[in-house]
Parts: sequence; structure tokens; C-alpha cells
Amino acid sequence: MLDLNFYKGKRVFVTGHTGFKGAWLCRILVGAGAEVTGYSLNPPTQPNLFSIADIEKNMVSVIGDIRDRNHLMECFEKAQPEIVLHLAAQPIVRESYKDPVGTYETNVMGTVNILECVRQNSCVRSFLNVTTDKVYENHEWEWGYRENDPLDGYDPYSNSKSCSELVTHSYKKSFFSDKKTAISTARAGNVIGGGDFAADRIIPDCIRAAQKGEAIIVRNPHSTRPYQHVLEPLMLYLTIAQKQYEDPSFAGYYNVGPDDSDCLKTGHLVDLFCEKWKNITWINQYDGGPHEANFLKLDCSKVKHVFGWRPTWNVEQAIEKTVEWAKVYFADGDVAACMDQQIQEFLSAMKENQ
Repeated sequence: MLDLNFYKGKRVFVTGHTGFKGAWLCRILVGAGAEVTGYSLNPPTQPNLFSIADIEKNMVSVIGDIRDRNHLMECFEKAQPEIVLHLAAQPIVRESYKDPVGTYETNVMGTVNILECVRQNSCVRSFLNVTTDKVYENHEWEWGYRENDPLDGYDPYSNSKSCSELVTHSYKKSFFSDKKTAISTARAGNVIGGGDFAADRIIPDCIRAAQKGEAIIVRNPHSTRPYQHVLEPLMLYLTIAQKQYEDPSFAGYYNVGPDDSDCLKTGHLVDLFCEKWKNITWINQYDGGPHEANFLKLDCSKVKHVFGWRPTWNVEQAIEKTVEWAKVYFADGDVAACMDQQIQEFLSAMKENQ
């Protein structure tokens, strides 16, 4: 499994580093002693985790647009990374209905642009494109989608991520068949954790309501999603990037999600949040929004078989850690120290779990 000592001194290029997952990822990498360069737009929200977590002083942070290939290439050539983790994206389904063109430009051409950087720089030995569980053609099945199921996301966000997968597949076959650079994708489910301030996400909505002392508004309480703590997929991304760096035969396409028991209806998830936060309730208020998948689950047999991976924190623990982080933040506590503590707790639990 993962050995973070592997990353000490490694040159790592992270796109989307100012986002929620990107900030947690950079905190892990910086703590491991990696030489991290991040490339991203300004943080997508105010407040935002990247600023709060006090990461920038220990890495190279470049503010740039993944759609600007010339600028991206200039920064990439300067960094000369050995490992590239591509997280930059327009990640919100509802936003993709408002701005489909921008969503496709970012999620599809952004992938083309970063892969062009990898293709033209022989320094890269490991590349991972992070996509989503929504890449699959959704039949509302009760069983999980496998990596060989058809890709065809419904909404512009999901479909653009399907296209990002196909772009990666094409580049891998066309330009990296010599395996000198290992190419993979990771299709992750919904993540939760401290520091997500995004709009139109259920746990950030819960935290905002709780802080105001208001009832939580739940738009789709009966939709089923795979939920996991943000550290879960991040540690697996780092595992994939490490293992394929060491042995290119590990390169492939991987589902990254929780066990079936943590595929919950949104209403159940909110019940867990209310239990952990205390003295808060929620109300069902469907707002007639655009189409979103009702039932979505991943089959993660492959990643378990290939890497011997098992989920570390169940969804109840994930909610507990999210609430813990939020209460430190609202109390003006040491958010960076809280993150480091949770990272160490997760690593210890992961080691015991394997």
C-alpha cells in the first residue's frame, strides 16, 4: 500500500490545488516532503480551505487557467515534475447547466492541455487524471458500475468528465504505449470533509445551516450516493501514482469508492450529520432543479484486488471528522493542526486496516 516516504523529494505537479480536494492533497504532499507545484484558478470560494490551511508558503502556487495551454506549458517546463495529479475541473452539476461551454472547455480541453504538457516533457513518469463516478451511462441500477461499463454521463458536468476519460485513453494508446510514462484515471464518488465551502453540496449546506442555527434544506433526500471522507480517495490517488511510478503495469482505470454500506440516501446522511452536530433538524424541500442521477454506486473490486485496498473510515466516522474540523474552524482554532492530526489518524487507521 501507500508509503508517503516515497514522495519525499519527488517533484509533484498538482492541477486544481486551490480547490477542496487539492488543498487536502497538497497538505499531505507538503507534509511528506514533496516538492509541490500547484496550478489552478484562484480559490473557488470565500472562505476557502487553501488559504485557511496555510499551505502556500511551503509550495510553488501558480494561479492560472487550465485552458491556457501556453501558460500551463511554461509553468510545467519550469517545474519538470516526475508525478502529475490532475484535479482541475468545473466540478458542480448545477453549474454545468448554467455554463456548459465553460464546463466542457475546462474539463475536456483542460485534460488535453495537461496531457500535452506530459507528452512534451520526458520528466513525467506517473500521471493520474481524477474524474468522477458520474462518468458512466447511468441506468439507475442497484449494483455498482465497473470500469468496463460504457461511459456516457447525462448532464454537461458528467458528460465532460466522460470525455476527459476518453481523451486520457486516446493519449495513453497514441503517445504512451512505450510505458515510460504510466497513465491512469481514478473515478471517485462523493467526498466529504472539513473545508468544503462549495455551493450545491449537501454537507457544506448542512454546516452553513448549522452555524446559523437554521433547519437544513435538503433538495433530494431520496437520491443514493457513495459517500467517503476526502482522505480516502486522496490516499488512493497517491497509492496509484506511486505504484505505477515504480511499476507501469499498475497503470489503468480505477473506481474509487466506499463499501456498499456507505452508499446512502441523502436524507440518511443528513440524519448522521444532525446526530453528530446536535440540536439541528432538516426539512425536505425539493426545488425542481435540473436532472441529476437518482441512484449511483461503484463496484470497487478492481482497486481492492490490485492494491489490496480497503476503505478506512466509514461514513459515520467521515461525518464525525467533518464536524470536528468545522467546529475548530468556527472557534478560530488551528485548522492546519486539525488537518495534520486527521491525516495522521487516517494513516494509522489505514495501516491497521490492511
